[in-house]
Formats: sequence, C-alpha cells, structure tokens
Amino acid sequence: MTLLTIRIEKIGLKDAGQCIDPHITVNVKDLNGIDLTPVQDTPVASRKEDIYVHFNVDIELQKHVEKLTKGAAIFFEFKHYKPKKRFTSTKCFAFMEMDEIKPGPIVIELYKKPTDLKRKQLQLLTKKPLYLHLHQTLHKE
Repeated sequence: MTLLTIRIEKIGLKDAGQCIDPHITVNVKDLNGIDLTPVQDTPVASRKEDIYVHFNVDIELQKHVEKLTKGAAIFFEFKHYKPKKRFTSTKCFAFMEMDEIKPGPIVIELYKKPTDLKRKQLQLLTKKPLYLHLHQTLHKE
C-alpha cells in the first residue's frame, strides 16, 4: 500500500503580501463532494514574499492512495482572515486528481471560489500564471 505526503511549498497570488494569517485547508473528496479523509489545516504561512505566500509544510494523507475512490480529488483551499468582516474567508482553491499523484514537484492552477467539489464549473482565478506549488512523496508500506 502507498501513503502520500504532500509538501505545500508556496502559492502565487497578486496580493500575497496583504493576506492576514493565510493557511490552506486540505481535504480529499469523491465525485459527490463527500469527505474521504479527515480535513487538515496547515499552520499559518511561514512568510510572504513578492507574489508568494510560503508554507513549506508537509501534509500526510490519512488514507492509502489505493483506497481512494475513482474520481476522487485532493482539494487545497487557500484561506485568510478578513478583519473588517471578522471571519476567515476562502480566497481560491486548487485540486489534484488521482492521475496527478506521482513523486516529485507539481504546480496546479488556482480557481475562483466557491470551492467546486464536483469540479463542474471551474473558473480560473486569474489570467496571470499563478499556481500552487507542491512536492509529492510516495511511501510504500
């Protein structure tokens, strides 16, 4: 069986420096939007620089890759605090499908909220080349 560790390296955003307490929520959903693993939150980003919010955090999927259902996807929701509204808002999201699970670096596109768990009406966040940068490690058990 195989376990997947995903290092969330950084995310590119045009207003990266203005995000307050940015973090990423990671969840694995099936095609109907049902959770397949417990939801995980990263700690607040380690630093902000130019157009990047840096995390450098490892997330370990709580299920073997082989046990994820066909059509499942791993979602990454970028969230930040909005002091005027006094709540944490999702700014954008990205996702990885099962055929994208392979060792090494990967960059995935960012989409506009709300998070579309069924992946039917996706709209890119921006025309600029801004992405979520990840690094995958597969562990055989």
